[in-house]
Amino acid sequence: MVNSKVVLTNKHYLAEAKVRNHFSVIDEPVSAGGDDNGPTPVEYLLTAIGGCVSITLRMYAERKGWDVGEITVNVSQVIENNERSLTEEISFEKEVTEEQRKRLLVIAGKCPVAKMVKGETRIITSIQ
Repeated sequence: MVNSKVVLTNKHYLAEAKVRNHFSVIDEPVSAGGDDNGPTPVEYLLTAIGGCVSITLRMYAERKGWDVGEITVNVSQVIENNERSLTEEISFEKEVTEEQRKRLLVIAGKCPVAKMVKGETRIITSIQ
C-alpha cells in the first residue's frame, strides 16, 4: 500500500504532506489567497504524472537495451472553453527511431499515475 498524509495548517492554505520519510508543503499562490510556500495540488499532480511517465519510459527503454539519454516530460494543464485537459510533451536527449517513438508513446500511457488520472482507479472516501 502507498500512503500519503496531508494536514492543512491554520496558515491560509498551507498544507504539510508526509510520504514515507519525506516531507513537502502544498500551498496556493498569493493571487489565490495562499502564501506561495510551495506548489499547488495541481502542480504536484502534473509533477507526479511527469515523474511517473519518465520513470516508466526509462524502465522500458532499459529492458529493451535502448540508450535514450535524459528523458524530459513537460506536463501542462490546458483550459479551453471551460474544458480541462492535460498535455504531455516528451523528449529524449538521444535520437530515437520512429519505431521506438511509436512504442514509447504507447508505454507512456501505461504510467500508473496517468492511469489513475484517466479514471482507471476507484476512490473510496470517508470522514472519520
